[in-house]
Amino acid sequence: MLVAAIAAGVLAFAIGPLHFSWIGALIGALIFFSSEYSTHRFLFHAKPSSIEWLLKLQHRLHYDHHIDPPKLELLFLPLWFVVPVAVLYFGIYLAVTRSAPLAASLVFGTVCALLFYEWVHYVAHIPFAPLTPFGKYMKKYHLWHHFKNEHFWFGVTNPTMDYAGITYRNVEAVPRSTTVREIWKEA
Repeated sequence: MLVAAIAAGVLAFAIGPLHFSWIGALIGALIFFSSEYSTHRFLFHAKPSSIEWLLKLQHRLHYDHHIDPPKLELLFLPLWFVVPVAVLYFGIYLAVTRSAPLAASLVFGTVCALLFYEWVHYVAHIPFAPLTPFGKYMKKYHLWHHFKNEHFWFGVTNPTMDYAGITYRNVEAVPRSTTVREIWKEA
């Protein structure tokens, strides 16, 4: 679906009235890569809600992914989550820029970055060896979060925000968490 959305965006920019901004797309991607960390750390690892439907949402969006990391149904963000978030991003971009073409370029960059995120996340959880040294490192990096300690290494596509958020640690210096698979379970 993300590939189709990106293809539709390329087509809309190519033949439509919208003027594409490479700078806008790049900024949209950078915003996504920054929010990837904060969403993972502060929303997906938030304390369990006492509201039943919200707790179910937390389980579907992330808690259950820690319980069964390679399960394909839990690996990708569901469309019912992605679409409203993309619309929200567009609304915020439009309110800030007051330009529909620039807001569309920003969202295009955000969606391209989301596709890259989903690919890196997928590769981290399947029996596939990435081809590049950085890809191999990020696969190990993400798996530390799932199998060593869920309180560190929140970055999926890059470790930059873990350094800024002080959640990067040398893997040998971190003890294995007893709740790494069932986050928020009483230890």
